[in-house]
Parts: sequence; structure tokens; C-alpha cells
Amino acid sequence: MILKLLLPLAMLCVTPNIFSQTPEQSYFEWTSLPFSKEELTKRRTDFLHLLKERKAKGLVLIPSRDGISHGETFRQLDDFYYFTGLELPNSVFVLDIKNNWWAVYGPEKDLRFVSESRPNDFPGRPLISDPQIATKAGISLRGMEEFEALMTEKARQGATILVNNGRREGAVLKSWDYTENPTPVQIMANALNDKHKGFRFKNCHTDIAKLRMQKSASEIALMRKSTAINVKAIKAAAREIRSGVDERYLEGILEGNYKLNGANRLAFGSIVKSGPNALWPWRILATHYDRRNRKLENGDLVIFDVGCEYKYYVSDVGRTFPVSGKFSTRQREILNMEVSIADALIDYIKPGITFAELRDLAYHTIPENEKKYMQTNLFFGHHLGLSTGDPNLPEVELKAGMVFTVEPWYYNHDEQISVFTEDVILVTEDGCEVLSKDLPRTPEDLEKLMHPESDY
Repeated sequence: MILKLLLPLAMLCVTPNIFSQTPEQSYFEWTSLPFSKEELTKRRTDFLHLLKERKAKGLVLIPSRDGISHGETFRQLDDFYYFTGLELPNSVFVLDIKNNWWAVYGPEKDLRFVSESRPNDFPGRPLISDPQIATKAGISLRGMEEFEALMTEKARQGATILVNNGRREGAVLKSWDYTENPTPVQIMANALNDKHKGFRFKNCHTDIAKLRMQKSASEIALMRKSTAINVKAIKAAAREIRSGVDERYLEGILEGNYKLNGANRLAFGSIVKSGPNALWPWRILATHYDRRNRKLENGDLVIFDVGCEYKYYVSDVGRTFPVSGKFSTRQREILNMEVSIADALIDYIKPGITFAELRDLAYHTIPENEKKYMQTNLFFGHHLGLSTGDPNLPEVELKAGMVFTVEPWYYNHDEQISVFTEDVILVTEDGCEVLSKDLPRTPEDLEKLMHPESDY
């Protein structure tokens, strides 16, 4: 009897295909376009016009992320997402300047949805052959075999390939050292050179930066939301500051609130640093696996330099809090000075000025005896958008729709005091708006925020 009962179970174990196959998934069952087809088309059209204005020639190639999740939720590369709105893996966006067309070349099916050993759990998903993707995104989709043929033809013609190689000077192609980490763009360029001899490569970073620096109304709406989530999380974490708590605990409160309020992921590794740790830049603090977990002590200052990401768009905000709940006289004096410099910069921001003018203003606003402790020059702030290092051109005049931070650092190793205030700034038609304005900035208001009875 027992044998009769076990036999059917054994048959199920060795014949998994006895179950019906999980229905095939489609791309838009799980996602949607982040922007309208019209906005995405306008971005591509504006890019084409910009390239034509400066008489650029050749093909623009923008790679997408590979199909592996690396243990994390898939996130598309910024430029590919900006111009297509698509999360297609292992694909390339191609724009032909002379012939006025663009297309995405990619795989026929999504290999992440395929597993020969577990076919019932992996339903399969078409990509290039899914007509809904092309229709909704307003873009032609073609197979990678067509891309291969196109590259062979264009290499024979000695065509120019434009890629976004960032601010890097010199050649796009290079031979790698033993431990270097090439970018996806560099990997693609080197592969093209290996497989299709004859290309000339140029950098189109400036063209892409000009477009991405100025945000649309829909982009700004996402950045408002991302910043609001960040502000709310900092407030929650600030109320947990006290002697004996460690930095990682505060990170947990902060990042848990990000998730609770709808953030998809971190914009970067959260920087919460106290006491002696607060005197060091992030790069130094992150050089060791467990350096950033100090216990807070009364008398310390604790600095938050943190950001979250909401639907691909990021925020980046910073504040300084006293562990005891009260700033000392000297801590208060320095923080007031640093905030006044940030205020002077914010008050001056408007369309038509340049970052160079803001740096000059900062330099002349800083008290002479504090200049050696202030981090200004190029580091008073940075552009935000799809990343905390959004493409930017320091020499370009500010325009309405640009979003960046103002963050004059203060590192005083002589007195062992460091303070930091960082805000998200949107340039408007006649000035600017502080998107992070709901987070207190002055010593008095920061102290009130830390107390449960606070109205903040």
C-alpha cells in the first residue's frame, strides 16, 4: 500500500513537465513607460537636432545594462533609459545623424525568463518581437543580428561612432590595466573595435549633458517625490539620535523609512558619520569593510549625507545634528556660518548665471579665517537626476529646470569639528526653489526636530 502511494509522487519528481507550463509573460505586465511616448520622442528629436547643429556625423550608440541582476533588482543604465524609457537588457540604442532615424537593437527573448532545469517556473518573455513595446515607446525594435550587419557595413565605410565616455579626455578606446573596471560604454567600444575594424570613436558627453541637465515637468515631479521621501526619513532617523546608538542603527531607521514611503532603492550608500568619523570624506570612510559603525557619544556631531531613488530619480540631502540634543556654543557658531554661506548661494541662484559665479560668491562669503576649512571650489554642489552624478557642464549658464545640490562642506581638523548642510535646488524662471525646504536647517530648528514633542 505504501509503495502504491509513493509511486505517483516519485513520478512527479522525475517528470516535471507533467504540470502545465506557466503562461508566458509580456513586458508590460510588470512595468510601464516612465514618461509619455511624446516626451520620449521629443528627447530623441532634440538630441538629433543638437548633434546636427554642431555638424556631428556618424552613429550614436548607447548600450543598455546586461541581463544579470547581480542579486539586486534590475536597474537600467541612465542614458539608455533617458532616451527610450525601456528596461530592455543587453540592447543598444542607435541614432543615425545623417539619415534621421533611431532604433533599439536587442535580444529576441529575455533569457532571465528561461531555465531548462525549471521550465515550469520560468515562463519566457519576448522582447524585440513584442509589438506592444515598439508601439508604446514609439521606437523601432530590431534584432541583434541586424545590429551586427549594420556595424559590419558602417565599419567598412569608416564611420564615426559617438558614445558618452563621460568627462574622460582622450581616446575612447584603451587597453586595460590588470585591475581596472571599464564602463559599459568602454566595453562596447572595445568590442566594436575588435569585431569591426575601421570605426573612428568620438565622445558625445557634452551633447547628452546639455539635454539631461534641464529637467522636464514630469522629471521634476519625480524628483520632488524622491526629495520628500528623503526628508521624511531623515526626520525619523534624527529622532533616534542619542548616546550609545551606533551609526548603522541610524542607517537602518533611515533606510527603513525610505522603503516605507515608497523609495525603490538607495541613490548611494548612506553616509551617517559621527565624532571623528565626521571629519573624513566618504571615500576615506568607505575604504574598509566595517569602518562606518561607530557608537555615538554626547558632545559628538552626527552628519547625514543621504539619498534615495524613486522611479529612477534621486535625491541627496545632508544635515548635522548634536548627539546630546544641544549644540555647543562653538558648534552652533560654525554651523550658523556654514548655513549662511549656503543661504547666500541659494539666494543668488537664477537663470543666466554660471557655476563659476557661484564659486566666486562662495569664496568671497567665507570668513578669511575659515577658508582653509571650507570645501568649495567645484565641490559646492552637483547636478541630480537619474543619478547623483548627473551629466553637467560647469561653464553653461543655469536654466529653469536644472536641479542640483548646494553643499559647502566644513572640515576643521584643528578643532575636531565638521558640519554639513546639503539641499536640493530647482532653478525656476525667476530664481530657484529649495525642494528640501521642509527639513530644518538652523541649529535651533534642528534641536527641536530631535525632540518627540516637536511640531516638525
